[in-house]
Amino acid sequence: MRNILFCSAILAMLSCQQNIEKTTTEDKAVIQRLMLDASMADQLVVLPLSCIDIEYPNKLNQVIGDKTDLKPPEILHPAFYGCFDWHSSVHGHWSLVRLVKAFPEMESSERIINGLVGHLSAENIAKELEYFDDELSQGFERMYGWAWLLKLSEELHNWQDPVAEELEANLKPLSELIANRVKEFLPKLNYPIRVGTHTNTAFAMTMIYDYASAVADIELKQIVVKRAREYFSKDMNCPLSWEPSGYDFLSPCLEEADLMRRVLSKEEFNNWLSEFLPQILDPEFTLTPGIVSDRTDGHLVHLDGLNYSRAWCLYGIAETLPEYQHLIKIANKHIEHSLPNMRDGNYQGGHWLASFALLALSNQ
Repeated sequence: MRNILFCSAILAMLSCQQNIEKTTTEDKAVIQRLMLDASMADQLVVLPLSCIDIEYPNKLNQVIGDKTDLKPPEILHPAFYGCFDWHSSVHGHWSLVRLVKAFPEMESSERIINGLVGHLSAENIAKELEYFDDELSQGFERMYGWAWLLKLSEELHNWQDPVAEELEANLKPLSELIANRVKEFLPKLNYPIRVGTHTNTAFAMTMIYDYASAVADIELKQIVVKRAREYFSKDMNCPLSWEPSGYDFLSPCLEEADLMRRVLSKEEFNNWLSEFLPQILDPEFTLTPGIVSDRTDGHLVHLDGLNYSRAWCLYGIAETLPEYQHLIKIANKHIEHSLPNMRDGNYQGGHWLASFALLALSNQ
């Protein structure tokens, strides 16, 4: 029954978007992006709300010093032990904050708040901090998990609510530790990592930039801007036709563009983009959504995430440069392709995909 309701909610939302072209006073078509609504929020929240307390199966990504390090996930990570792995748990918590902040009257709001307060206690974060302080954990979740932790902190910072203030304060020691790790690591990373999975440098830097802007960490923001320019400003003709690789959940080309639209002026970005992805300025440009052949396979289902991540990047380009409005239609099609699959009952995608859908369906 829940799946039927979910599909109905999707169809209702998408049907509302069928007429996405409107006429302006200048007789030019304006394409509207797909946006999250309350009905969809009620459906998406089920995924992170259930998985933050699911301890097993679990992928710890742990470096073992000796047998005393072999402990259950809830002992090692009392805040972020659910949702299969640490970073998925972190962005599951981010999803809950984003949803209850946007829709405070939603039916599950009390349960969400209780879950957040229970997981993000000062005591639990102190244990997480202890894990990060261990000599063998210095590179743990670098930089994908780091970026998501800072994204969670940013979301709490921008939520004007007493509960959010408490949770942000609880999280602050870990947020500051990770921010300092970024400050130490990025100057040492001579070459960016240009893949479509967790270690993609541009994606992490985008989230870190947004966090630094929100909390006014000027030093961190300056480091990200400096390194982004050094890494990417001379890039040309990104091979978008090579994407996606089989396990991608990020677009290497588009994630780079999503970062550079932040760190460059609008004029600089326009010039840079015309050299970096010249083909996308063509109003007839097309991009086929990634096709998932087996949604029970934890790696193959990554391609649903790719569709969402392409969408938020394309939306961002179009919002920054009006001459790229045609990209909104392509982004919409990518979301429409993957959204009906969100509640298929497969934990392989269900433990993390709600976060990517939210990023695609919300203004960032």
